[in-house]
Amino acid sequence: MNAYQTIADTQDRVGESPVWDVRAQRLWWVDIEGAFIRSTVLGQAEAVQSWCLPERVGCIALTAVQGQLIAAMETGIARVTLQADGQVDIDWLARIQHLAPGMRFNDGRCDASGRLWVGTMVMDMSLASPLGGLYCLDERGLTGPHVTGLLTPNGLGLSPDGRTLYLSDSHPKVQKIWAFDVDAATGSLSHKRLFVDMNDWPGRPDGAAVDARGHYWICGNDAGQIHDFDAQGQWCQSLTLPMPKPSMCAFGGADLDQLLVTSIIPAQTTQATETTRGRSGAVIALQPGVRGLPEPVFSRFPASV
Repeated sequence: MNAYQTIADTQDRVGESPVWDVRAQRLWWVDIEGAFIRSTVLGQAEAVQSWCLPERVGCIALTAVQGQLIAAMETGIARVTLQADGQVDIDWLARIQHLAPGMRFNDGRCDASGRLWVGTMVMDMSLASPLGGLYCLDERGLTGPHVTGLLTPNGLGLSPDGRTLYLSDSHPKVQKIWAFDVDAATGSLSHKRLFVDMNDWPGRPDGAAVDARGHYWICGNDAGQIHDFDAQGQWCQSLTLPMPKPSMCAFGGADLDQLLVTSIIPAQTTQATETTRGRSGAVIALQPGVRGLPEPVFSRFPASV
C-alpha cells in the first residue's frame, strides 16, 4: 500500500468531486448521498465545514468569488453561496428535463475556457439504463447531450492544452474511457475514440484527474487503486489505496504535488469488505511524485432561470 495521509475522516457515503482552490489553499468536495458540500484546509482534518443542500450534489466547480461554487444537483445546476453559519443561498443557472424519473447530474469538470462539462445518469445503477448524457453549461445555457447512451458518466478531465476531453463510463456493463477532440471556440466535441478499456485493468473507471505532463489518473473503484495512463493511453503505474472504493482524485497542496482522493463506503458489508474497507468514506492524500495544474474556474455564466 502506498503511503498516505488522512485529510478528513467524514465517513462520506459517496464522497466525490474533490476540487482544490489554489487561491484559498482549500479543498472542496461533496458527499452525493448525504447532499453535503464540504471543505477543509490541509493539515486541519478536524476543521471540516459542511453545508447541506436540498438535493444530491453530483459535482462542484469553482467560481471567481470565494465561498461561491457551481453545484450540479438532481434537477439543475446552480450558483451556491456558502455562508459561515451553514446556510446556503441558491441561484439556479439551468434546469434540466431528464429523460426518465430518478436521474441526476453526476461527474463534472470545468475546461480552461470556463465551461462546465457534466454528465447525467439514472441513479439506480441496477437498471443499467443508457439514458445518461454529457452536457455543457456556458453563456448559451445548458446544451446537449453532446454524448448519449451513457449509463454512469465519470472520469471527466482535460489535457493541459485543452484540446482533448476524457470521459469514462464506470458502469460494470461498460468500464471504458474515451477521448474526444474539443473545439475551444465552440465547445463542440469530435473524433470519439477508445482511450483505455478498463475491463483489462482492476476496478471500474470512476473519477479522474490530469497532471501537468498530460497523464490521466483514474480511480479504480472496487479495486482500491488509482491508475496512471500517459496521453497515448499506455499504463505507467498503479497506486494502492487504503479503501476499496476510491471515487475521484484531484491534484492539490501548495505545490500541486498531492493527489487528493475521495471515497465511498461499501453499500454491503461482507467478510471481505470488513477487512479491506479501511479508510472508506474518508479523503486522503498521496504523494505521486508529479504535479497537477490549477483547477479552472467557471466563468461563462448564462442568465439565471
